[in-house]
Order: sequence, then structure tokens, then C-alpha cells
Amino acid sequence: EVKMGSDSGGLQFVPAKSQICKGDTITWVNNKGGPHNVVFDEDAIPAGVSQEAISMDSQLGEEGDTFSMKFDVAGNYAYYCEPHRGAGMNGALVVA
Repeated sequence: EVKMGSDSGGLQFVPAKSQICKGDTITWVNNKGGPHNVVFDEDAIPAGVSQEAISMDSQLGEEGDTFSMKFDVAGNYAYYCEPHRGAGMNGALVVA
């Protein structure tokens, strides 16, 4: 589980880097400082993976709202929160 926004309201993903196994599902939880979303960087995901298919097309506004996604392709994935990208709200996911 990845928190979107630190407990103190910082604009960051906690933890900033996660690792899961191929076929596992990861959940992001809107914690503080929303709205937040999860958008993957199309230049920093494994070849053949659809950036649109794994990214959120909306935002989570309420604390406790969640977004879950299953990952079937191993590799490194970089993502960010679109509203807070300028503030450095970036994350990394390793699928092994």
C-alpha cells in the first residue's frame, strides 16, 4: 500500500519506491494534501505496457479513497501525481 501524501501533509508518495511480484496488485491510498492521482511516465515503463491502461484518468479527492492496479509485466515503472508533479511528487515501482 502506498500513501498519497505524507501523514504531515507533505506532497509525496510514502514509500517513494515499492516492489511487488509479477501478477500482484498494489493499492494507492489518498492520505493528505489531495487531490492526488497516479500517472505513469510513458518513457519510464516496460516496453509494450500501455501507459493509459495503468494510469488513473481521474483524481482522488477524499481522504481514504483508493486506486488499485495489477501488474503482469516485470520491470521498472516511474509515476507521478499530476497536480503535484512540480512539487516533486514522484514514485517508483519495481515489478519482479
